[in-house]
Amino acid sequence: MTDIILLSDPRVARTPVEECGEPLADLRADGRLRMDARQADGDGSYAHLRTGVLERLLQAQRRLPDGVRFLVVEGFRPPGLQRRYYEEYEAVMRTAHPDASEARIREVTSAYIAPPDVAPHVSGGAVDLTLCTDDGTELPLGTEVNATPEESAGACRTAAPGIDAEARAHRELMDRALTAAGFVNYPTEWWHWSFGDRYWALVTGRPAARYGPTDLG
Repeated sequence: MTDIILLSDPRVARTPVEECGEPLADLRADGRLRMDARQADGDGSYAHLRTGVLERLLQAQRRLPDGVRFLVVEGFRPPGLQRRYYEEYEAVMRTAHPDASEARIREVTSAYIAPPDVAPHVSGGAVDLTLCTDDGTELPLGTEVNATPEESAGACRTAAPGIDAEARAHRELMDRALTAAGFVNYPTEWWHWSFGDRYWALVTGRPAARYGPTDLG
């Protein structure tokens, strides 16, 4: 993973935030994006993104071929939920790597769950998504959304070599559409894309992020 910037990289935490103040928007409001319920929560946080991110996601969807659209699994994630997810997976990594240093545990945990202090989802700038047909049938992308590195044997990485040609083509289709709209991918998770957060700012060379941690208000 030497050529991959992980969210545990100190440069991510050092990236400043110049909060632009955009509110969160509900993706379910008008049906332009298809939502999946697997990460649904009680207050509907999962179905929200910053308004600017929503507009860019719609731009990306318009770049997809006829009969194909995005299936959004999760957008905004409350900081408390992010912390719980991180601590649960961190405990798994401590068991798997009992002799590892704290820095190494943070690194391997961050390959799957972002540290709460820098997590893109808590900014409302990150989205987990896949592709589907107009009737909601998911297209094959090599693994399930949110597959761990352990259960997928590393196939969750965007550039994983072991996936078949159809899955590779679908990942490349997502990449073209989302990159053209300004998103960046987290390379250990093919489904995770973000705009405006600290990770995006670091990867794209911006001087600051547009979005810091937020809430539904």
